[in-house]
Amino acid sequence: MEVTIRRATTNDIEEIAKLFDAYRVFFGQGSDLWLAQEFLEGRLSNSESVIFCAYTSDGRCAGFAQLYPRFSSVSAKQVWILNDLFVSESVRGMGIGTKLLCEIEAFGKETQAKGILLATTVSNTAAQKLYECNGYQKVTERFLDERKSTSKKNNTDLFFSKLAND
Repeated sequence: MEVTIRRATTNDIEEIAKLFDAYRVFFGQGSDLWLAQEFLEGRLSNSESVIFCAYTSDGRCAGFAQLYPRFSSVSAKQVWILNDLFVSESVRGMGIGTKLLCEIEAFGKETQAKGILLATTVSNTAAQKLYECNGYQKVTERFLDERKSTSKKNNTDLFFSKLAND
C-alpha cells in the first residue's frame, strides 16, 4: 500500500480528528469528534505539538502521531514526547506505524533532539512490539510520578525511549 507521511497543518485537522477520536475511544474515553477537532486545533494553532499524518494513495488519513516538546537542562537539548500514535484498524499490519516512527526519528535528528520518549499501557502489546522492533528500549527504572487513574481500563504504563547517538 502506497502511504505518504507528512507533517500536519491545520488543514489536516478534520481528517486527523476522526482518527484521534477513535484513539481516545480505544483508551476508554467517550466518542466526541468536536472535542477531538478543538483539541487538535489548539495544539497546532498554538505550536504546542507536532503531528505527522499518514495518507494513503486515495487520500485517506490512515494514521497519525503526535509529539510534544520537552527539554533536558543537563544536555541543553530538546526531547520529544511521543504521546499519541494511532493507525486505523483497517490498515494495521501494513507498516504504517513503522513509517510514522521513521518520520519521527528523522524529525528528531533534524531538530537535534536528545531523544524520543513514550509510554504505552501494559495491555497494549501490539504497540510494545512495534516500538521494540523499531529500536525503542523499555525504561526499567521509573523516574516519572503518576497519579492513579479512575478508568476501569488497565492504565499501568510502560515507558520506552530512543536516544540520539552522541
